[in-house]
Amino acid sequence: MVNTKGGMLMKKCTEHPIRRRAFLASVAGSIACTFGSSCATTRNSAGSKHGKLAASPWKKCGVVMTSGADGMIQNFTSAVETLEGKRWRLWFSLSGTGVPFNIGIAEGIPGEKMERHMAVLSEGDPVDAPLAIGNLPKDWRPVQGVHVPLANGRHRLYFWAHGPKVVRYLAADSDDGRRYRVIDPSRPCIYHPADRAVDGKAAAEAGLSNRAKQLSTRPAGEPAALARQISNDATNVYRLPDGTFEMYSVGLVEVGKDHPGYVAHDNCAGWIRVIDRYASKDGLDWPDRRRIIVPDEKDPADQQFYYLSVTHTPQGRLGTLGHYRVEAQTMDIEACFSEDGISWQRDMRGPWIPRGKPGEPDSYMVYAPHSLVERDGLWHLFYTACTEAHNHKHSYGPPARTIMHATCKNPWG
Repeated sequence: MVNTKGGMLMKKCTEHPIRRRAFLASVAGSIACTFGSSCATTRNSAGSKHGKLAASPWKKCGVVMTSGADGMIQNFTSAVETLEGKRWRLWFSLSGTGVPFNIGIAEGIPGEKMERHMAVLSEGDPVDAPLAIGNLPKDWRPVQGVHVPLANGRHRLYFWAHGPKVVRYLAADSDDGRRYRVIDPSRPCIYHPADRAVDGKAAAEAGLSNRAKQLSTRPAGEPAALARQISNDATNVYRLPDGTFEMYSVGLVEVGKDHPGYVAHDNCAGWIRVIDRYASKDGLDWPDRRRIIVPDEKDPADQQFYYLSVTHTPQGRLGTLGHYRVEAQTMDIEACFSEDGISWQRDMRGPWIPRGKPGEPDSYMVYAPHSLVERDGLWHLFYTACTEAHNHKHSYGPPARTIMHATCKNPWG
């Protein structure tokens, strides 16, 4: 049980077997009914010689970056890259109430001061700066950046753009890895349900009947969002060896107040977060969408999945899954495994790296970056750590967000 600021106790989640089975069936079948794609089943590791992951192998190395007056820091979904010597480049973003969202990079050695550069945003061409984003409409702000190297030394930056009546996932390309130009702000990869291009027809087709009367406010010449493009945020994109792309984002399943998965104090009460995988030839149009990870009979009724980030290894895809317990409003990193990105093995069903004790920087929520990195004989995990609940109604001390570092010798058991 968790104390909130108002003294309320969040009850331990319980299940009713019959209602629980109906709930699982509705979640698992929703994508097939909506988009005509089959739902992959979560399975255990029996029969796979590579899918066994080590239980809690991580050694925490401490805080790397802290938040400041310019906003709450996070490297959630963002890339971590090696530089010369012992230096690193960490992509991150800033957000918070009343704070202009933005993306940045930090370079240096963990444990020492990292040199930060925030993106310079412009409506025209990107300016000459360590990091710049051009062709971004006025008052649109980027967050949760994903850097993806392209062929021939080119680069792509994906991010969620927040603006007046706008919440959409954009792509920007660069020849030099510093100056990025948004390809087309009116034609994003995916949309949040609150975006101006989402109308009631598309929302209802996506299974969000509570938005069936929503009116689109998109300007003339901007296309309407398709049902298959409607997602929540928390998105990761990867370029595969054959040059195609895969994207993991969050699907929303609508449930009523009588469902065991309904939790009134969640910020998205009435929606269950699950994981979808998209495939694309060019990384811009994503016609192939599949539901891949949903709660099953081994999960508690309040289990949701907030994101999936992936590390591609010779053994297969090592997943770091956002393990969200909605009653307690806690977030953990759950390890999982897949040979194809579609069928996922979930043996742990809990934290891969333990959260800290109350008062420690990672005491309430932890979020994985875009990928783990293997370097100098160790695996490195740079993760976002939080001291407050997801709904911001409780915290251990003042609400704070930091980026922390952990290492392990081998993630495989």
